[in-house]
Amino acid sequence: MGSRARLGAIVVLLLLIPRGAEPLGPRHPPPPLAGGHHHGVAGRYLTTEERWIDQRLDHFSPTDHRQFKQRYFEFLDYHGGGGPVFLRICGESSCDGIPNDYLAVLAKKFGAAVVTPEHRYYGKSSPFERLTTENLRFLSSKQALFDLAAFRQHYQETLNTRYNRSSGFDNPWLVFGVSYAGALSAWFRLKFPHLTCGSLASSGVVLAVYNFTDFDKQVGESAGPECKAALQEITRLVDEQLRLDNHSVKALFGAETLKNDGDFLFFLADAAAEAFQYGNPDAVCSPLINAKKSGRSLVETYAQYVKEFYITRFGITISSYDQDYLKKTTPDDTSSRLWWFQVCSEVAYFQVAPTNDSIRSAKVDTRYHLDLCRNVFGEGVYPDVFITNLYYGGTRIAASKIVFTNGSQDPWRHASKQKSSEDMPSYIIKCRNCGHGTDLRGCPQSPFRIEGDPSNCSSPAAVSTVRKQIASHIDLWLSKCQEPTRLW
Repeated sequence: MGSRARLGAIVVLLLLIPRGAEPLGPRHPPPPLAGGHHHGVAGRYLTTEERWIDQRLDHFSPTDHRQFKQRYFEFLDYHGGGGPVFLRICGESSCDGIPNDYLAVLAKKFGAAVVTPEHRYYGKSSPFERLTTENLRFLSSKQALFDLAAFRQHYQETLNTRYNRSSGFDNPWLVFGVSYAGALSAWFRLKFPHLTCGSLASSGVVLAVYNFTDFDKQVGESAGPECKAALQEITRLVDEQLRLDNHSVKALFGAETLKNDGDFLFFLADAAAEAFQYGNPDAVCSPLINAKKSGRSLVETYAQYVKEFYITRFGITISSYDQDYLKKTTPDDTSSRLWWFQVCSEVAYFQVAPTNDSIRSAKVDTRYHLDLCRNVFGEGVYPDVFITNLYYGGTRIAASKIVFTNGSQDPWRHASKQKSSEDMPSYIIKCRNCGHGTDLRGCPQSPFRIEGDPSNCSSPAAVSTVRKQIASHIDLWLSKCQEPTRLW
């Protein structure tokens, strides 16, 4: 989920951008890694070798037997056959391999296999060539959870066949995910407790939020007083310039193709938010504070940051903010349209401007989001967050054996479970550049941190402490879940 509705997409992007940015931006394929498909611990991916299963299109229809091909990846270097299986959920973007982050360290520690199925519709796992609103009706978290359950059963039988074991043998499974995939990890444990020994919900956004004003408020807190004031002044100046010379100010940011002013203002808000979300506060704040002190143009300084860091290094495409592009049913970048559909139909996370002391423009309001949903997907697509939270429980999720983790500077943490409850510990990793998924990815997340290296976090000790807690919970839950059981 990148800053905007694309929540998680950035997550995978962090892995895909050759320059090392790690975001929700364009979903370009990753650069080839030396040594073929299997790269070991030295590469960005543990493996990129594709495997496939047949998945049901509609798990809730007894009469619809259509199937689609779902891509997945497996890594068995540390697995002895009877050890645990770590199911790493791939979220709202193309899944091009198993990333070599801190989960690789945990897999080696516990002798685990790692498997990663791609989320339905994303990447190469789309049931349809044309992503019309009608064809998107099978894209939901509920269908995705049943995909995971079906995959889990399929892969368990694959292991049993591979090791010549009876069909009743069941390895201990644990589920992992970051961002939206972190929410799926928690929800999988909630809905299928018999299929997993426990879950890690890293930056898991389990609370659907209609007007997500806390997102913008956290951006301000993470920025600090000087940087926050500079960002607010930029917003005021850009709002004025849009009224006077609409084209010129957009051209300054390289975004003249964004005809809708709301799209442009959302783009500018995201450019700032994702710096804090992914552990790069100095990239945006240092030049702005320096410009303010020296009397240089704040707008021009911010435009330089947006073009050089957010677009070029982070890899964001302008088109992913363009409603005309999002309406296309066969886009080159499918992830943006797909995630917006999930936002508009299920979880919202509308990142609107707070009434007071906002960083983003007041024009980025609820009406902007509702109009986008209607313009891109047509009438009748609406996020009923009450039903979503009723179904899963929001932050009052009634489950067990789930670890929730969040970075202190991450705006998304306000959609996660930040308080511990019985058998569901929650940890906030506190440091100046601790953001989205820091427990698994380290910080900052540009460039990609092999094995989630935390050495460039402002407090590596804070990250290490939480990681020890995670490992301790995994150890405990596996000890309670080691005996083979018959599934059905």
